[in-house]
Amino acid sequence: MTDRTTLETNRRIYDSMAAAGDPLCRPASEEELARPLEVVDQAGWLGGSIRGKRVLCLAAGGGRQSSLYAAAGAQVTVVDLSGAMLELDRRVAAQRGYRLRLLQTTMEDLAGLDDGEFDIVIHPVSTCYVASVDPVFREVARVTCPGGVYISQHKQPISLQADYHRSAGGYTVRHRYYRDTPVPPPQSTAASVRRLREQGAIEFLHRWEDLIGGMCRAGFQIEDLIEPLHAKAEAAKDSFADRATYIPPYVRIKARRTADASVASPRRLLLEP
Repeated sequence: MTDRTTLETNRRIYDSMAAAGDPLCRPASEEELARPLEVVDQAGWLGGSIRGKRVLCLAAGGGRQSSLYAAAGAQVTVVDLSGAMLELDRRVAAQRGYRLRLLQTTMEDLAGLDDGEFDIVIHPVSTCYVASVDPVFREVARVTCPGGVYISQHKQPISLQADYHRSAGGYTVRHRYYRDTPVPPPQSTAASVRRLREQGAIEFLHRWEDLIGGMCRAGFQIEDLIEPLHAKAEAAKDSFADRATYIPPYVRIKARRTADASVASPRRLLLEP
């Protein structure tokens, strides 16, 4: 499987999700936009205000992330692989009067963005769609200013390894931890599984040394790490919340760009929708 096949497949999946109105493609509500920073920064990692900050929403098209950060007063740039997802950002911006910059490209190629351009990089769950996270982290480091903050969320390795149906002993580990091939797709299309895996997408497991070590090697210092809580003790068997009591699905990491690291990458023109 080539990188191009992976990109085209995942682009097509997210284009179709945008067309179908998937929950990941729904804009923020009026109530959320009235308190945007509280919604996006429950951990308090961004401080009391981001007004005037230069924010990159990376692999974050769909209209939700951009509108919340714009509502909080930030100067927002959105990068996404899917043109259909970026179109949702464009629509929300037009409806709300937000000024957004939109770039259609991959996470690994941010050549249309300047060195040290951003104070904050926000990166929702998406690293699972690339075979290697190292090029992603290098590019994020390049476009983040010294002292800038990088907040990213990832699928936990064990969540991509484990089964989706609970047996008597819990959720069985099905897939190898050490692998350089995509994780096999789930056999089930249950709603709980669709919350964990995007149907038809090509996904890769990244080990902890890839995630934490990769950020450090790219020029970041890890400042905090949380596992968003989705567990519910009385949840129904095989539900999303039940599996989360055994296996945390996600991890969120706060990292800061060091002042002395230098990361460079080639520059190429990008398509701006």
